Amino acid sequence: MRQPPTLFLTVGLPGTGKTTAARRIEVERGALRLTKDEWVKALYGQDNPPSAQDVIEGRLIEVGLRALELGIDVVIDFGLWSRDERSALRRAGADRGATVELIYLALPQDEQFRRLDRRQSDAPHTTWPISRQELTRWADAFETPTQGELDGTEPVGPPPQGCTTWEEWRRRRWPPIRA
Repeated sequence: MRQPPTLFLTVGLPGTGKTTAARRIEVERGALRLTKDEWVKALYGQDNPPSAQDVIEGRLIEVGLRALELGIDVVIDFGLWSRDERSALRRAGADRGATVELIYLALPQDEQFRRLDRRQSDAPHTTWPISRQELTRWADAFETPTQGELDGTEPVGPPPQGCTTWEEWRRRRWPPIRA
C-alpha cells in the first residue's frame, strides 16, 4: 500500500534557511519544490512587483495541490507568515489526503541580516536587497506558529469571518489572476 504524499510548508522570515531546508527535502524525498522567489526572479529579474507575488504564489499552490493528488510530495517555500495562510494550506493538503508538516525556521535578527547581507554579496542574482528596517517590520507582522500547528495536534479551525470555507479564503488570498 502506498503512503499518502506529504505537503511540507516552510515557515519563517527571510534569511532563516527556508530554501536550504526545502532543497534538502526535495532531494531526500523526491519532492516537488515550489520556491516563489525563484519564479519571481525568472519572470521579473531585479524587479519584485508586489502585484505579482500573490498570483505567483497562487499558481504554485495550485500546481502543488495537483501534485499531491498525483501522490507526489510537495514543498511550499514561501515563508507563510500568517496563521491563516498556514491553516488554508493545512486544510488543502488534508483535503487531498496528504500529511502536512510545518518546518519552522527562526534565527536572531542579527544572524538573519548577516545571512541576507552575505547572500546579497555572494549571489545578488538570487535575491533582492532587504534593509534592517524591512526585516524588523516583517518580524513584527510575523505570526509564530503554535506548538499544535507544528506537531499537527491542533486542528484547523474555521476560516476567518466572511469566508465559508478555507478554499474560498485561499482563492481570495492567492487569486488566480492579477486584479
